[in-house]
Amino acid sequence: MKRDPHIFTPQQPVKHSSSWWNDVIVLITVAVLIYVGARLALNTPAVIEGPTISLNPSALPFYASLSLRRMLIAYVLSFLFTIVYGYIAAYNRSAEHILIPLLDVLQSVPILSFLPVVLLSLIAFLPQRLAVELASIILIFTSQVWNMTFAWYQSLKTIPTELHEASTIFRLNGWMRFKTLELPFAAISLIWNSMMSWAGGWFFLMAAEIFTAGQRNFSLPGLGSYLKEAANQGDLTAMILGIVTLVLIIVVLDQLAWRPLLTWADRFKLEMVESRMSPTSWFYDALHSSRIINWLSQKTFYPTIEKFDEITLHRFPMTEQSRMAKVNLKWILYFLIMAGILVLFYGAYLTGQMLLTVPLAQWKNILSGLIATLLRVLIALIIALLWTLPVGVSIGSNARLTARLQPIMQIIASVPATALFPIFVVILLGLPGGLNLAAILLMLMGTQWYLLFNVIAGTTAIPQDLKDAATMLQLNRWTRWRTLILPSLFPYIITGAITSAGGAWNASIVAEYIEFGGKTLSINGIGALISEATASGDYPLLLASTLSMILTVSIINRFVWRRLYRIAAERYRLE
Repeated sequence: MKRDPHIFTPQQPVKHSSSWWNDVIVLITVAVLIYVGARLALNTPAVIEGPTISLNPSALPFYASLSLRRMLIAYVLSFLFTIVYGYIAAYNRSAEHILIPLLDVLQSVPILSFLPVVLLSLIAFLPQRLAVELASIILIFTSQVWNMTFAWYQSLKTIPTELHEASTIFRLNGWMRFKTLELPFAAISLIWNSMMSWAGGWFFLMAAEIFTAGQRNFSLPGLGSYLKEAANQGDLTAMILGIVTLVLIIVVLDQLAWRPLLTWADRFKLEMVESRMSPTSWFYDALHSSRIINWLSQKTFYPTIEKFDEITLHRFPMTEQSRMAKVNLKWILYFLIMAGILVLFYGAYLTGQMLLTVPLAQWKNILSGLIATLLRVLIALIIALLWTLPVGVSIGSNARLTARLQPIMQIIASVPATALFPIFVVILLGLPGGLNLAAILLMLMGTQWYLLFNVIAGTTAIPQDLKDAATMLQLNRWTRWRTLILPSLFPYIITGAITSAGGAWNASIVAEYIEFGGKTLSINGIGALISEATASGDYPLLLASTLSMILTVSIINRFVWRRLYRIAAERYRLE
């Protein structure tokens, strides 16, 4: 009997209906919110002096603790948002048609450019210190949440049908389904994307703690502001001390959090045969063998979980389907849309009035800038795919290599490239197309890690029995890639690519408009236009260029990424 070498058998595609009205409503809503922020920003003081940031090494521990606190708050909010948002989008078709387009738009909003407007609008009705803290957490939140949400949504959409059927046979309620099926199935992807989220938060730390809008200067004491001040003053010693502190925090988090979590999550791999090399963690082993921890678990943790299970089973008896899956949000969503339709139309009218004040010449600049930035984003994405795919598969296939390189990758991904970017600009300016190369390099430095971490997560999640089957069938390298590796990684690649592309568009704000040494360098691009409008306080141009970027990214998401997501959910799930 001839063996079929194809490990995955694509399913017949299922047709989905999606209305353009959903995208239009979402875009109008975002446009109105941006307009409101711009109008509020006009009423704030024209000049605001920022606080003094000390470069004394003794201030570093305190600054580091403040930054760590902001990162932790943003991550907790990101995780909660991810679970709720992704769950509703994955299991409710009516909600999915609204929430996924909204997610596409939100992850494409260039928050680096519009954060000062958000901050100024918050200052209009909140104390300045509280407004600055909230704005900082919002920026860190937006650098962490989107890839986690996409990863959770992708995992829920690709749970094997037989596992869903088993949970239905056992009549699990929503909580038990979440606890025993959904969260374990998505654990590996969520942990790797959480690491990437923290790396992204560290990457944008300087922008989160120091930002300006015209003559308004806002700063928060923290590790990011320390690095930014050291770069501004050219204090190499302070920069080295700040980066060393950041590296130490990353290493400690890797040893005490991420590596133990990866070791724990390895038990949830969908496989019939145990992996040859599983991830290890000395801290996990220490906790697992600790008598005190075991005693506390037996006396407090497990009884608490069991009690919570009993409460949920009593309040929400086991049914044939998850209650969340049965909740029909269609009419609720339509009611909310209809209730706010007049407000949206009025806001759209005011937004249109502001956009009409933008001269035709600036609209031409916006169009040419969009094309230029799109080409840079495409080049950065192709370069990232070319190296992250083979390297990520090599790392993810070797547990020892993963354990050794994981903290190194986190450190490299977390170093705020904006602090070192002027050095690269000086080096590359002498080359042909130097500033263009520098812009692509900065986009690459800020986005390639989303792809790499997702490829590694996808590789580590490939079941060992499928690897053994490929070995037994004596598949050559190309056939193994075509029939096992690439189909297994396809959902992870799409998740990494969409967040990488969104990050590249966001990074264009700082990659195409550079200020250092009292000089300003810029190239043609939508990011440069947004930065110039922010620096000069030209809010009509800022609104027009920001909405143009959002619209462009939303169109790409609809015609490219959303269709690829559909293919991943329908054809490349493990069955």
